[in-house]
Amino acid sequence: MERICGRRCQEITTDELDALVTHIADLPDVLIDLGTGDGRFVLHTARAHPARYVIGIDACRDNLYEASRRAPANALFLIANICSLPEELAGLASAITINFPWGTLLTGLLEEGSPLLTSLARLARPGATLEIRLNGGALIEAGYSLEAGGDQVRRLARQAGFRVAAPQPLAAGDLRAYPTTWAKRLAFGRDPRALYLAGRYHFEESEERTKIPWHAHSR
Repeated sequence: MERICGRRCQEITTDELDALVTHIADLPDVLIDLGTGDGRFVLHTARAHPARYVIGIDACRDNLYEASRRAPANALFLIANICSLPEELAGLASAITINFPWGTLLTGLLEEGSPLLTSLARLARPGATLEIRLNGGALIEAGYSLEAGGDQVRRLARQAGFRVAAPQPLAAGDLRAYPTTWAKRLAFGRDPRALYLAGRYHFEESEERTKIPWHAHSR
């Protein structure tokens, strides 16, 4: 795992990551944004909510040079494979967001037995919120209609221990108001269809609970 700040990327050792997480874990509100893209959402959220610590994680560093350079003290950008995150991050998040995933990130939300679903459960504190926004065009490319894709993501998230409500459509106005680059592109694009899913993590209900170290949920 790497920490990125502008053009500088620093490999984080296990000890350094453990020290960082120990500090962050004491904070009451830690949001982790998975597949953070260009980091716009993380910057906006960190600036709008100074008491919230916001972590953006993505496998690609190229789009994060500018955002990470301008990150406030309560924002952090990490480069990592979302499906195999370090154990030190377990139980860290009071909130998790996934905004308009595509490619392997979207596939991970749609496939039975996906390691991404295990990662979501491991990241979450008991009671952590989960928000997922889905792009209709990306779902079609993945072989799902908007409705079927939303239902599939909801079903698998519930299996992982998240009580997720029924998917809700996002109107063009919702997309224009949402602080991500993709939301703006969708709002003014040919196919603005999108869905919003929201839920909370309940550790006892997770089918993955036997795979998650108990200490991760008792910080």
